[in-house]
Amino acid sequence: MSGNSFGKLFTVTTWGESHGEAMGVVVDGCPPGLELSEEDIQRELDRRKPGISGISSERKEADEVKILSGLFAGKTLGTPISMLVWNTDVDSSPYEPLKDIARPGQADLTYHLKYGIRDYRGGGRASGRETVARVAAGAIAKKILASRGIHILGHVVAIGGIRARRVSVEEIMRHAESNAVRCADLEAAKRMEALIRAAREEGESVGGIVEVHALGVPAGLGEPVFDKLDAELAKALMSIGAVKGVEIGAGFDAARMKGSEMNDALYIEAGRIRTRTNNAGGILGGISTGEPVVCRIAVKPPSSISKPQRSVNMEQMTEVEIRVTGRHDPCICPRIVPVAEAMVALVVLDYLLQAERR
Repeated sequence: MSGNSFGKLFTVTTWGESHGEAMGVVVDGCPPGLELSEEDIQRELDRRKPGISGISSERKEADEVKILSGLFAGKTLGTPISMLVWNTDVDSSPYEPLKDIARPGQADLTYHLKYGIRDYRGGGRASGRETVARVAAGAIAKKILASRGIHILGHVVAIGGIRARRVSVEEIMRHAESNAVRCADLEAAKRMEALIRAAREEGESVGGIVEVHALGVPAGLGEPVFDKLDAELAKALMSIGAVKGVEIGAGFDAARMKGSEMNDALYIEAGRIRTRTNNAGGILGGISTGEPVVCRIAVKPPSSISKPQRSVNMEQMTEVEIRVTGRHDPCICPRIVPVAEAMVALVVLDYLLQAERR
């Protein structure tokens, strides 16, 4: 199976299955001399881990990281950094009755058709649990970026039909981590949480929209034509299993705007060329402008729901009705925020290192 690595200079390879012994990641290309500890990684993992609120999966994973290589005396060596997180609260029994059945909305069917074998316990590599490795790698990327004045900030802007009002960066910093849904509009957050709880009671799930800001990104990152910064961001964000759409800046709203509305007027401030609006999302021609890079992702409702669903037994080639049991999130938007931040951080850092190498 290929496709497990990401990045050119700052490369990340994730490994492990949802119900296997452990999850892990190997990070290569980290500059030497960076002060790094397991606590730096743990802070980000704690934001992603299950069982931290009443609206997430009941799976209780400590997600305690162990750094196995690449550090000496608390600093990076410039050699590969290997990190491991044990799976400690695994219950595979609900998956046994479904081992030959393709769960609707999951990768069961495509893995079966492509490989002829799959780890049916919790989805294996296709599980959202794989993202623990991305967040661990992203924690390193975020620390390097912060040392260069670049900060990555994510929040939930919509769940189901509930949309948050437009909020400032300051409000995101102040409020997004203060509630279970990670929404900076506190009134909308209350309604979003109620909607998620209602969906869980109905055996249903809901999706939403998550937004990520990269602040302090210098101008000039990205390459023309095929290696555009926004193209790589779209690839990175779409590689997250539950993501079904990506927007940069105005995104799909651009299709309803006139040119005079879409174009960001230019002006000079303290000797620097800036834009009065940021419909471009900080990227023009695939190259960063120096304005904040703004991305949004459409996150689908989790596929594992307890309502009856029609499916097929792939071995017997018969149609069946199934009910998916086990411990699942009714909405993954809050927990996907640190994952989306991690992927944006990995892309920005990779392009920054490429620019610094010139």
